[in-house]
Amino acid sequence: MNCRTFLQIRSLSCWSAAITRPHRLTYTRTYPTVLVQPDGSTFTIRHSEPRKIIKLPLNIWTLSEAERKARVEKRKPKKKVVIEDDIEDSFDASSYVKYLKK
Repeated sequence: MNCRTFLQIRSLSCWSAAITRPHRLTYTRTYPTVLVQPDGSTFTIRHSEPRKIIKLPLNIWTLSEAERKARVEKRKPKKKVVIEDDIEDSFDASSYVKYLKK
């Protein structure tokens, strides 16, 4: 079986193209990229943009109620601490004069 008959036997469709590699010798303008799934598993894909890692988002509806609330609380903006200046000062320097030595 030579190469020419093999190419004729192989049927190409949208389903086979999604699960196989590109059938050409050079991959033009594609970059190897690590794809991280929500469960932590990784595999290498070819992506059109030069990125190192692409992390897929987690579906929060698959989590338990407590984990979902914890993640939503992490997303909320943090409240800034307000520092109030104490303008009224009760410091009296004359009460410390007795401790000064000349």
